[in-house]
Amino acid sequence: MELPKPDLKIDVQEELFRKYWRVIKLARTPTRDEFQKIALVSAAGVAIIGLLGFIIYEAMLILPR
Repeated sequence: MELPKPDLKIDVQEELFRKYWRVIKLARTPTRDEFQKIALVSAAGVAIIGLLGFIIYEAMLILPR
């Protein structure tokens, strides 16, 4: 038993292009203040993850196996 292929009326690539183009048109360069806030939050996140990893590493060295 062979199933028929679905009949696609909309070109998938064209639809994706339209969606991506819409996002690109809405995008803008962040202001200096926005960029600084994003960078600060990102740096804080990296520092917290690094500190957590360091604490786990030290705990693994101290605790007996």
